[in-house]
Amino acid sequence: MSVEHLTYPLWLRTAHWLNVLFLSLLARSGLEILSAHPKLYWNDDCRLGSEWLAIRPRPTPPGELFTADDQEQDWHSLVALPGHRHWDLGRHWHFAAVPLWILTGAAYLALLFGTGEWRRLVPTSWDVLPGAWHTLVAYLHFRIPDPAGTHNPLQQLTYFAVVFGLAPLSIATGAAMSPAVAARFPGYLRLFGGRQAARSLHFLSLLAFTAFSLVHVAMVAAHGLGRELALMVLGQVREPDLARALALGGALIGGIVLVHVAATRFTLRRPDLVQDAAERFVDPVRRALLGRLKSVQAYDPGRISPYLWVNGRPPAEPDWLALAEGGFQDYVLEVGGLVERPLRLSLADLRALPARTQVTLHVCIQGWSGFAAWTGVGLDTLMDLCRPLPGARDVVFRAFDDKGRSEPRPKASGFYYGTVPMEMARHPQTLLAYDLNGAPLPREHGAPLRLRLETQYGFTMVKYIRAIEFVASFREVGKGRGGWPEDNLYRSREASL
Repeated sequence: MSVEHLTYPLWLRTAHWLNVLFLSLLARSGLEILSAHPKLYWNDDCRLGSEWLAIRPRPTPPGELFTADDQEQDWHSLVALPGHRHWDLGRHWHFAAVPLWILTGAAYLALLFGTGEWRRLVPTSWDVLPGAWHTLVAYLHFRIPDPAGTHNPLQQLTYFAVVFGLAPLSIATGAAMSPAVAARFPGYLRLFGGRQAARSLHFLSLLAFTAFSLVHVAMVAAHGLGRELALMVLGQVREPDLARALALGGALIGGIVLVHVAATRFTLRRPDLVQDAAERFVDPVRRALLGRLKSVQAYDPGRISPYLWVNGRPPAEPDWLALAEGGFQDYVLEVGGLVERPLRLSLADLRALPARTQVTLHVCIQGWSGFAAWTGVGLDTLMDLCRPLPGARDVVFRAFDDKGRSEPRPKASGFYYGTVPMEMARHPQTLLAYDLNGAPLPREHGAPLRLRLETQYGFTMVKYIRAIEFVASFREVGKGRGGWPEDNLYRSREASL
């Protein structure tokens, strides 16, 4: 096929450049997410020392409580979006780009098969295999095997593998990292060998996309930069158009770079607006896809992890420290707000209520995970006792933990809290846990009482619970974002993905 006869329709060229934009946004924001816990495993226990990759690992501080937060890293904005330990904001960009990339891919596939263009991408003969090998040998000898602009067998096989193999694998492994998907469809994780294996494969997919892109650009240059750009900008090659193709191609690449620069600077300067945009446009999609999923986890006790990472440090409040020293014998949980019957329950009162034990996979938003057995009282049991009023739409969980004292951060203080919609509060595995793995809840894991929401990330499962309040709307609590991390760290209340 000659260069003049190999043309690219407008829809294909548009999909190509949109793919470059969205994939580059996904790559940089994905690296920012990885900076929260830059370790990769093949086991869901995330055992210390079992990682197959640790990027700039940090040693365990001697004589101190070692937490997952100590593993966070500060990556430059030239690499990560937006960079500088703002992985919560990186998640907003990642999940904004994901549906746009998938929609671009879906439209591309529909037009590919609807117009007959699939023939240039999908091999129709086994002859493509020896042809690809001969083409590879030619490249290794620094020879260009075909006229610029044609799809040789090696290119065809590569594009086919990327479109129909690598891209679906990236989407499938991304879905496997959702705590809601993992909780509702535990068998789905087994397709990849577990959640952490899916996370590792997702990262390897990023490396594969990066390698493909670098080789692709090198091949464009080798086959003739002007001619190849003319194909992907103008759709065909005519000698007088080469200069215009170079100019337009450079403008498109420059525009993509400007999008990244603007996204990075705007995010660092106005994180609140990025959070608002995610809440308005991205969160409804996540809520529609995953919001109604309920956990059905029932792992065997033999799966319990030998070590469960700790996230955050215990409260430094004198009243909590005094309760802890007394074994929480004087602890009282207050339940109030929009209820018919306010409650004051001691730890003994809670233990006297019908108990549940569930062995589930705990998933932290930073990336690590672990199996544990949680025992406690179902929140629905407590709701049956206090009888929420019809106007109650959300449940507020208030903690003893003043983050300004336990983990001081710039512009982030106040007592930790979280909110849960009433529908999720009645999920069968929504639990107020007082035991972990058959023993009283340790201090570092939330003693004396913590929330379990098995379809959500760990930050929603408030530890060190002091009081529970039923309210008309989470908007009337704190800054109206839904929780302390949402108010102070620009996190999303939608924690199912």
